[in-house]
Amino acid sequence: MNVDAMDPQQYDAQLDVKRQKLAQLFVDFETPELEVFASQKAHYRMRAEFRVWHEGEDLYYYMFDKAQNQKIRCEQFLPASQLVNDMMPELMAALRPNPVLRHKLFQVDFLSTLSGEILVSLLYHKQLDAQWQEEAQALKQTLSSKFKVDIIGRARKQKLVMDRDFVIESLPVNGKQLTYKQVENSFTQPNGEVAIKMLEWAIDITRNSSGDLLELYCGNGNFSIALAQNFNRVLATELAKPSVDSAQYNIEANQIDNLQIIRMSAEDFTDALAKKRSFRRLEGVDLDSYDCNTIFVDPPRAGLDDNTLSMVQGYERILYISCNPNTLLDNLKVLDKTHKITRFALFDQFPYTDHMESGVLLERR
Repeated sequence: MNVDAMDPQQYDAQLDVKRQKLAQLFVDFETPELEVFASQKAHYRMRAEFRVWHEGEDLYYYMFDKAQNQKIRCEQFLPASQLVNDMMPELMAALRPNPVLRHKLFQVDFLSTLSGEILVSLLYHKQLDAQWQEEAQALKQTLSSKFKVDIIGRARKQKLVMDRDFVIESLPVNGKQLTYKQVENSFTQPNGEVAIKMLEWAIDITRNSSGDLLELYCGNGNFSIALAQNFNRVLATELAKPSVDSAQYNIEANQIDNLQIIRMSAEDFTDALAKKRSFRRLEGVDLDSYDCNTIFVDPPRAGLDDNTLSMVQGYERILYISCNPNTLLDNLKVLDKTHKITRFALFDQFPYTDHMESGVLLERR
């Protein structure tokens, strides 16, 4: 964290620097005009994590400023959602005088939503007992007078939930509300408003598609649920069990009837498509019945492995969302041989940082 960089008056200039950097990074490729999707200048992060400092009777949130090489007390936090900022003083005021809840507390994590729900995780260097549960339940009751809140206690090999370990998000996408279950400690898009813009962009560039869609790394179904309207059927894969469970919830909540999620890694699914191996998780799934000419990938920072990279080249259109432009660049050196970039976007998920989220649509040459 660099506190000095978090200045809303500097935001537009910083975003322009990112735009120039991304355009320069891909200068060797034929790219269309870069579409830039800005963030809100403040209160854009739906998730926030704070360490907790004990100083006599005092107790407060802090973050470490690498630029100043020191810890910074946080009464409020500009990037965090307004809901997190509203919760921060109320929670700390309740924790300070409570010896059970504050003892050996070292971190507080918040997961908030645009829909008004918030989840608070309290992390401890101690085992949590029945007395802690009683006090935590009382804390939830106190906070519930102002917030739609749930509380989780975490310690080594311990997780205690008062009463849910998830929130329900509702995103307005092209005038329609999409519902998403978001589980604590599972991946979700951190910037709610930019996440909406990403979904609307993906819907726009896949409009009037033919056939089916294959999605790898689908998470909680974030994109696949939004994109299902543009395809006959959608087949999606995800390895993390909590994300798959959330995706199944989200399919039902959004009344999607043409989407199937399979719990598999992208690497294993690539082998299954190539018929290198058979997998029990694919029993009853007729892969050959799918007519997928579009593939969507949103890989981790390492990008696509060589086998998956080779596999995606078999599709007419590749929609690629990347959280790391350097690995996207490496992957494009291969994909550019068979496909050309027809849409190119920058999504500013993380203002005031060097992080750049990007998206490309590739179509067969």
